This record gives sequence, C-alpha cells and structure tokens, in this order.
Amino acid sequence: MTQPTPAKVDMEKIISLCRRRGFIFPSSEIYGGLASFWDYGPLGVELKRNIKQAWWQNMVQEHDDMFGIDSSILMHPRVWDASGHLQEFSDPLAECKSCHKRWRVDDLEGNRCPECGGELTKPQMFNLMFKTFVGPVEDAASTVYLRPETAQGMFVNFHNVLNTTRKKLPFGIAQIGKAFRNEITTGNFIFRCREFEQMEIEYFIKPGTDEEWFDYWLKESHHWYLKWGIKPENLRLRQHTKGELAHYAINCYDIDYRFPMGWAELEGVANRGNFDLSQHARYSGKSLAYFDEDTKESITPCVIEPSAGVDRAFLAFLCDAYSEEPDKEAIRVVLHLHPRLAPIKVAILPLSKRESLISIAREIYTELRHSWMVSYDDAQSIGRRYRRQDEIGTPYCVTVDFESLKDKQATIRDRDTMEQIRVPIKELKTILTDRLS
Repeated sequence: MTQPTPAKVDMEKIISLCRRRGFIFPSSEIYGGLASFWDYGPLGVELKRNIKQAWWQNMVQEHDDMFGIDSSILMHPRVWDASGHLQEFSDPLAECKSCHKRWRVDDLEGNRCPECGGELTKPQMFNLMFKTFVGPVEDAASTVYLRPETAQGMFVNFHNVLNTTRKKLPFGIAQIGKAFRNEITTGNFIFRCREFEQMEIEYFIKPGTDEEWFDYWLKESHHWYLKWGIKPENLRLRQHTKGELAHYAINCYDIDYRFPMGWAELEGVANRGNFDLSQHARYSGKSLAYFDEDTKESITPCVIEPSAGVDRAFLAFLCDAYSEEPDKEAIRVVLHLHPRLAPIKVAILPLSKRESLISIAREIYTELRHSWMVSYDDAQSIGRRYRRQDEIGTPYCVTVDFESLKDKQATIRDRDTMEQIRVPIKELKTILTDRLS
C-alpha cells in the first residue's frame, strides 16, 4: 500500500509555538530544566483538560457498561511481581565508553555513540520503573515503585467494581492518570517523557468473545481521533508481529500518527487474554473469578485494553491542527483545533480602549465566561489580536465597535474562514452555543 507523503509540520515550529503562547514549558526551567519533564502552561492545561474530557465523554459517559476509577500511583510491590514488570519491564541499554551517555539499543544504528561517535558497551537490560521507599527506613521491606502504567490499578480493583456496580460481563473500567517510566532515550518533545498521562480501558469479557470485542474497541479508538479532528491520512493501523507482542498479549494493534519525525504510536489496543486476573489471583491468593449465571460456572474474564497517551494525543492534535496560510502579503499561523478542544472558545475584543466600548466588551466577557473559557484582549491593533487568537486556536472572536453603541450588535469572526457576521449582543450566547456544540 502506498503511504501518503510525509506531513509538512516542523517540530521546531510546534515547540516554539508551545513556548511562546503558553502551552508547554520546560520543567524547573529557572534551574536549567530537568530532561524529559514538562510543565503545561495556561493554554496547555486547558487543551489537555479538553482532550481528557472528550475521551471520558465518548468512552465512559456514552457507554452504559463502563465505570471510572482513580487508583493510587503507589501500589503494593507484589502487584509488579504479578504483572511481570519486575521481570519483563526492561529495555536493552548500551553505554558510550567515551562520553558515558546511555542509549536504547533499538534507537541505535551500529555500535557507535550518536552523540560523540565513541564505542558502545555490550547491551544490558535496564528496568524502567522508578523506585522509592515508604516510611522512614530505606530498605528492601519498604521499597515501592511509581506505577509505569495505570492498568494494574484497574485489575486489582476488578472485584470491587464488580461487586459495587452489580454489572454482568461484558463491562469495562476506565482510568485517566499519571504514569512514570525511567526511559533511557527520550526526545521528540513530549512524545517520550519520563512522566506522562494515560487514558486506559480494561474491558472484561467472556472467553471466546475476544475477537469480536477486540475489533469493536479498535474501531472505537480509531474513530475517536477522527471525530475530534485528526486527518484520516495521518492515521494508520499497524498490527504487532509475534516478536513484538508483549508477554501477556494475544494480539495488538498500534494506532500510529504521522508525526513530524515519522510514523509513531499514538495508542495501542491489545487482547490481553486472562493473563492479568489469573496472575493477581495467584499472587494474592484471592479469587478474581466471575460467576456466570447463564452457565452456572466460575470463569476468569479475558481483557481488551485500549491504552492511549494524553501527551501524545496533545502533540498529535497540535501537529494536525497547525497551518501556515497566506494572508495578503503576510502569513498567518492558525491552529484549526476542534472547537470543543480549543483552550479558549471565544475572545472578546473591543475595537479601542475608549471606556464606552470597554464597558460593553466587559459585560459580554462576564456573561460568556460562565459557559466557556474566554479571553479579553484590548492590546495592539485589532488585526494583531485576531492573529494571536488564530495562533492559539480560538474558534471565534467577538468584536465590539463604535456602531455597537448605537445598534447594540457585535461582530463574530470565524477562525477558519475569517468570515464575519453581525448579530445582536443579546443573542450572542445562543448563537455561540450553537456553533460550539
């Protein structure tokens, strides 16, 4: 199959935009930063919140067989014994004999250091979990780990959710939360970080129905990105080979996005079989079986897992929305974000700083901020203010001018088309609600 031509989005432009407009900053920047850790700024935190809300609405709220939890980041260390993370969650690492930098072997070409060209050591396995201690004594008995995924919190709560919801199979548990991996090689901005956020589902099903439900969740997950604005040509489905499959997986597909650095995983959808519940039952000594009323048998459910990265989705939505468009003799930068994802929904712009216009604009701002995240801007020319809002993805600008004093109307400007319509101020909220829904 012929692949589409590579996306023409420059990662450096995305990074510059994020820094300049307050989407993302380097963590601890005043101290020189901390590699592969990032802080989300005023606009970034809103976009991230909107992505998570869109996912939660579609995957949890709109499914009557889905329930949410928020499990602890620190868990009993036996959890990671049972899951296989203490034994399996490792990457091969090679160290440069000259500069002593360490690299993931699968990121290397040849046996030379990408940084200085020095000779590399033979690969050694390196566990990716962060280790810490609970209590005042730092010894083996108090060792715990920052979770490398949110999934295990859902598995160990399987019976708690089953008993409190009284739901029959199939049903799912969903969670959005932080995870931590001591990645050897990071980079490509927020694509691979050591602290990140996941949106995950563990969907519990009867054995023998796994192919049906795997297909369902693969289609649902793929459709979610299309629904919220990702271009179809920038997505692809890639099945894992047998050599790639995780130790617990029967089948797995990646939903890949065409990032500026090339195709890379955005989300994974895996058929985990009954590995997880079986392992936790064995290691804990507690039954995690499900009693099937139809067959009068106790069974161990199988699991389908869609697992998406919030930060990677954030980056994909930014890259996909980014556009540079001719505007007379200049170029305007526009983020064509879905209106529901946009950090700011409406910007209120008085044409001048004359008190009579500011008064009307402030009244509109005060009313609309109860419904959406809106901004007020009266600095510089109206053209520059429009460009600022285009660059951060604001779908609509409302301009108050001197005619507004007479006709009690304001102008709505559309980000994507730049078309302007004049509407009664008293109808603004109704009209914007219709456009933003």
